Amino acid sequence: MSEPIADADIERCHRVAREALLAERNAEGFWTGELSTSALSTATAVCALTCVSEHPSLVRNGLHYLAGHQNSDGGWGDTPKSRSNISTTMLARAAFHVVGAANEYRRCLDRADDYIQRAGGIAAVRARYGKDKTFAVPILMTCALAGLADWNEVDALPFELACVPARCFAALRLPVVSYALPALIAIGQARFAKRPPRNPLTRVVRAVSVEKSLRVLEAIQPGSGGFLEAAPLTSFVTMALAASGRARHPVARKAVEFLVNSVRPDGSWPIDSNLSCWLTTLTVNGLDGNVPNAEQTRDWILSCQFRDVHPYTNAAPGGWGWTHLPGSVPDADDTAGALLALSRLPRNDASRNAARRGVRWLLDLQNRDGGWPTFCRGWTNLPFDRSGADLTAHALRALAAWRNEYGMNIDRAIGAGFRYLAHEQRPDGSWLPLWFGNEHVTGDENPVYGTARVLPAYEAFGLSGDEGAQRGQAWLLGAQNDDGGWGGAKGAPSSVEETTLAVSALCRCGDTGVSARRGLRWLAARLDAGTVGEPSPIGFYFAKLWYFEKLYPLIFAAEAFRLAETGKATNKTGARKFATG
Repeated sequence: MSEPIADADIERCHRVAREALLAERNAEGFWTGELSTSALSTATAVCALTCVSEHPSLVRNGLHYLAGHQNSDGGWGDTPKSRSNISTTMLARAAFHVVGAANEYRRCLDRADDYIQRAGGIAAVRARYGKDKTFAVPILMTCALAGLADWNEVDALPFELACVPARCFAALRLPVVSYALPALIAIGQARFAKRPPRNPLTRVVRAVSVEKSLRVLEAIQPGSGGFLEAAPLTSFVTMALAASGRARHPVARKAVEFLVNSVRPDGSWPIDSNLSCWLTTLTVNGLDGNVPNAEQTRDWILSCQFRDVHPYTNAAPGGWGWTHLPGSVPDADDTAGALLALSRLPRNDASRNAARRGVRWLLDLQNRDGGWPTFCRGWTNLPFDRSGADLTAHALRALAAWRNEYGMNIDRAIGAGFRYLAHEQRPDGSWLPLWFGNEHVTGDENPVYGTARVLPAYEAFGLSGDEGAQRGQAWLLGAQNDDGGWGGAKGAPSSVEETTLAVSALCRCGDTGVSARRGLRWLAARLDAGTVGEPSPIGFYFAKLWYFEKLYPLIFAAEAFRLAETGKATNKTGARKFATG
């Protein structure tokens, strides 16, 4: 059992973490961070460049990276710190075959084949994703291109539906999540070219939809060429276009340019370009707006707000995405983070007007169940399009930050949000997040992250005494490990990310007692050893692709020590209590 930390050490650690975090800010006033390299991204990029017969040196470097990062069990994980999984291993194996380097890397591939056989092969891929075809179909397409699967294994995607108005997408119940529309179009066309449907009517409909859906694909491709700024999605689209005889199509050309520009010196590709907007607002909020040249950072955040209807998701103006780069898409989590950051930074007319637009955007996004989804209202049939407890709590905190200034009639939305949280609370008192997990917890769940993110919403409205909040706090206290830290759940290895988030949540709820101080002691030991900045793979990208971010531990640590030093958060709204049952 670790001992509680002394007040002097809390102050010292806050100062050290804050200075280290501020040192990461660039000259333009924001934080870019660094996402983990990804075997999955590297494998898909290698396949894409090979399919269009370009950049053989990058292809070779990518294979070298993959061969050097194979796990001891023969598989590959999504990050260098991740366990092997069937999806990444199938894609990595396919990369060697697509390139034609199977004999050169025979020993590596024999081990991969053994892992895939043990894991269950194609059946295991299908079982992992269930009804969601967002990632299963691209994996099987890649295997088909590598000659490792028949094209009949690749489900036919209804790419013709991309020709209907975007406002109808939610009602159509597409078999892929909202942000995978490029894959629906490109892979659907590749499957159509390789295995046309037997039904003559379906063949005709799809044949006449090819050119129009390609125009849709071209219209939604960002200026960088990277769909979502993500190498996997961009690579899948490139491969599919090449498979349907369109390797020189303008979309493929821009996609290749994106892949070339995003490769890293070690031959790998990250899961996404960066999370600059998300990291900057996390940092501002973690430091309670106390950053040098705050106006510069404020203005940069304002520049990231979307001012036009987004061509990808048809989202109205007013939201923020995760990065300032053109492949970003407005979403609930980043919009909430930006609104919170603007409430803490010096306000001017521009920031007030931006906040008004952002609040309206959030209100319009709320689902009928009272919760907030990530990108699009109404897409509730697939996992990463449904409402999430962490997203909802973040949105509620953003509404609390601006409610008094605008006096908008948002009480109904707030009440519905809390009723959603009450409904989503598990019997043990915890909540699960949507976009974060833990490989050491059953089902890759992360109730520590989810609970730690939900509790501040109750605190923001003066509801920490609510019965649901009390049960959540009790669960969080009970999830502390014997070493003083927290993992994804009780017994999971303690990490800096989960420990800092748990401590911050407790401090916000007014609990700066023994448990919080033991957690801070655990963190202080990492800070003193120079390991507090070592990230853990707790993040999910689309289709449960793991990632870690270099700045997460440092941002969360600075916030935890700040909250502990000041006693508790002060973001009270004086709002009346809302029904949560």
